[in-house]
Amino acid sequence: MPLVLVAVWVAWNWPLFVSGLARLRGADPGWLLAAAVATVACWVPVCLLRQGAVLEPLPVGRLFASQVAAGSANHLLPAGLGAHVVNLRFMHSCGVPTPRACAALALYSLAGPVGRYALLIALMAAAPDALPLGGLLPVERGGLAVLVLLGACALVAAVLWWVRPLRGAVRDFLGSALTDVRALHSRPARVLALWCGAIGFPALQATVLVAVARALEIPVPTLDLALAYLAATAVAGFVPTPGGVGSVEAALGFALVGAGSPVVEATSAVVGFRLLTVWLPLLPGALLLASLVRRKVI
Repeated sequence: MPLVLVAVWVAWNWPLFVSGLARLRGADPGWLLAAAVATVACWVPVCLLRQGAVLEPLPVGRLFASQVAAGSANHLLPAGLGAHVVNLRFMHSCGVPTPRACAALALYSLAGPVGRYALLIALMAAAPDALPLGGLLPVERGGLAVLVLLGACALVAAVLWWVRPLRGAVRDFLGSALTDVRALHSRPARVLALWCGAIGFPALQATVLVAVARALEIPVPTLDLALAYLAATAVAGFVPTPGGVGSVEAALGFALVGAGSPVVEATSAVVGFRLLTVWLPLLPGALLLASLVRRKVI
């Protein structure tokens, strides 16, 4: 299924994909190698973030393998649900009870965006005029996104109000989750792993984009490239497609053009970035996922 999704996107955007690949063939191999190394390193903060969200120590080797496999499963369902299913099964195999495993997933889902937005805000504060982001998400679309979010929150609140058993279950879950959060934040090692992972992952992903842009000799400053990545992924989060297929490519392309990159080079950078971070790891991740299921690791 992940490979089919990628194939559909490539077929739908075939002219852009071909032009991007043609430009990548002449890119600097040294910078592309650096981008590949940074891509592999991206799994380290993910493992730190997963470990920082749970009290029990997780086996390092199996944790790393499960995150590589979860990256492939993440393209089956929207909003990261595929990766959550893999990690829920992995924590079960490590002896973590279901309520506490769900609380760990909730904390992971909260800490990741917090780290991304904190990094974005810090970079924007350091260079407020570095990247014009007004064209990435126009005011009217931003207002619509806020209205949709408020409507969804109101719908959830209404359901919880009328369905008493569900309200009780949510109250018990939140109580257990808050207890775990307090216990985690009383351990400096867990706090360090959680928040270093939350900030380190988007920072390394931005590094991959910067390396790809340097390989293509795109005339955009490094800080602008990092801001373009952070802003584009924040906007793409409003369209929770599986693995961000389609939404991330579009948002990142607009952000790079807004940062001053020519359209052809921006397309090539997006293709190269997604090839390294998403499309190439799909098949080995799927094979590893199947292997871990057969061995009952997940």
